[in-house]
Amino acid sequence: MGERAPGRGGRIGSLRGVARVAAAVLGILYGVAALAPLVAPYGEASLDRARFYHPPQRLHWVDDAGHLHPRPFVYATRLAPGAEWRYVEDHSRPMPLLTWVRGERYTLVRGVSSDRHLFGVADGRANLLGTDPLGRDVLSRLLYGARVSLTVGLVGIAISFSLGLALGALAGYVGGWVDAALMRFSELLLSVPGLYLVIALRSALPASLPPSRAYLTVVAILAVIGWAALARVVRGMVKGLRRSDFVIAAEAMGASPVRVIARHILPNTLSFVIVAATIAVPGYILGEVVLSFLGVGVQEPAASWGNMLEQARSLRVLTSFPWLLAAPAAAIFVTVMAFNLVGDGLRDALDPRGVPEGEAR
Repeated sequence: MGERAPGRGGRIGSLRGVARVAAAVLGILYGVAALAPLVAPYGEASLDRARFYHPPQRLHWVDDAGHLHPRPFVYATRLAPGAEWRYVEDHSRPMPLLTWVRGERYTLVRGVSSDRHLFGVADGRANLLGTDPLGRDVLSRLLYGARVSLTVGLVGIAISFSLGLALGALAGYVGGWVDAALMRFSELLLSVPGLYLVIALRSALPASLPPSRAYLTVVAILAVIGWAALARVVRGMVKGLRRSDFVIAAEAMGASPVRVIARHILPNTLSFVIVAATIAVPGYILGEVVLSFLGVGVQEPAASWGNMLEQARSLRVLTSFPWLLAAPAAAIFVTVMAFNLVGDGLRDALDPRGVPEGEAR
């Protein structure tokens, strides 16, 4: 007999394998973001006025004479005579890429500072992803920007899903006028296009907010408009659990409404909430990107993936300096895809129906 085609169990196993890879990618991204000052070769706002619009430098292992070097290296560059923003390699000056090199001093966490960087060159500068219009290293700004763009999703989800769980459970359990008031308010939020509401709320605040306050403002705005959809779903789940035997038994034993909700009802919604949170994180990341791209999010000189994209919106930049768009766009694409794949894997892993026994064999 021929081999049996893979069934649902095989597909789920494959999906979970992809989800594990995506989770590993996210772990690396968040680890690099947390250690951005250490990993980045230069500071977030470090300028090199001799290297405006410098293209990405290529790594070499073999020099022009055919000699294999023990370390990868880049060649020093200089402006081509009579050309604007065109650089040529000086093959007489190879610069090996070193680890734990001394550079600009930074503070990793409060009370911990150093001038050691994970990699760099001893003399000169190596811009592996090129530089921006101000001569700032794109790779360094990409790493610093990850601290904003990646954490805004986690913090925003933590706030909005806490609100959605609490208000949805309250509406579903108590019912009556509390349910009606909360659901009408959530419907009001859902009826307004999210992008326009976010821009309107942010525009009502001063544009010159310090970077830390701008970051918190973006998180707060995204969280305020993000709880409504979850609250409606949780409210429906709580209404379905409201008359369950274990809930009635807890009430008969004198458990308070808060205890019943927290200990008996909400744990039965966690599988849905975990999956929904994982899938919703990319929306928060893209929300921050859109705000910063439109100039009402995190402002220069602080870096985020959104304001890095904003630098690449002119036709001249897109055609002449494509690395300014490619670097943040690739980071956003990889992050969003990884979160979606992890969400799909969690959805199947937490599926209460499981895998049919005949297909799992």
